[in-house]
Amino acid sequence: MFKNFLQAFIPIFVAVDALGVLPIFINLTEGLDQKTKSKVILVSMITAICLATAFVFLGQSIFNYLSITVGDFMIAGGIILFCIAINDIIKPGKKRRLPGNELGSVPLGTPLIVGPAVLTTILIIINECGLPATLLSILINVLIAGLIFNSSGILIRLFGESGVKVISKVVSLILAAYGIMMIRKGIQQMLPLLRG
Repeated sequence: MFKNFLQAFIPIFVAVDALGVLPIFINLTEGLDQKTKSKVILVSMITAICLATAFVFLGQSIFNYLSITVGDFMIAGGIILFCIAINDIIKPGKKRRLPGNELGSVPLGTPLIVGPAVLTTILIIINECGLPATLLSILINVLIAGLIFNSSGILIRLFGESGVKVISKVVSLILAAYGIMMIRKGIQQMLPLLRG
């Protein structure tokens, strides 16, 4: 059981990439008070767990029924991230356009915590590692992501507010590039289907 858990945990941990998402979280929650941030983190975790768990049981069937591919999902997620990043770059003085609850669901819960990489990984490991190990790995990885997001205040204290603002604008560019990368990978996945 422990071996199956480790074999499921490690790929999901890499796919979630909570440390990589942390600067994006800081950027998206800039200007929110701690209570709202905590609510955003909670909503993002609930969204991620519910989506991943539902995908374990229903994902492949839903995708097949609706004729949705992982490539389609990647393109949709990439477009969402790109639009958010561009909005931050073009209108830096504007207030956050998403209320806390919505921000926790999209884009934090999905596609940042549980996105195409995680969903694809789930499809692969569930057959290799079994249902209990996969579900436990999802739960623990989402909890780890929540703990990492909750520590964002340490970075703010370390770099100061002005430093974080500079970092957040750089991250907006990275987020835009990440969105484009997701769109590109989605198109690459779809090309063989279009050729066939």
